[in-house]
Amino acid sequence: MILEIAYFAWVRDRMGVADETVDLPANVTHVGALVAWLAARDGRGQVAFAEPQRIRAAIDGVMMGHDAPLAGAREVALFPPVTGG
Repeated sequence: MILEIAYFAWVRDRMGVADETVDLPANVTHVGALVAWLAARDGRGQVAFAEPQRIRAAIDGVMMGHDAPLAGAREVALFPPVTGG
């Protein structure tokens, strides 16, 4: 499955890119598996996703949990928690 991933804030800084297109392995079927796969892929991902529970995700612009399926998704945005003020 081809997926566009957008990174924001310190996740972007740690990944070294704002976005990328990836071809996901068949076993990456939900957000949590995507984060785990990105963390295991290389050193940048390992640093960016060292605390996966802190990562927030939006699938095609809609906030989702780590158990959300990726089937049919075009884009996943990954970012740290945000505060307003």
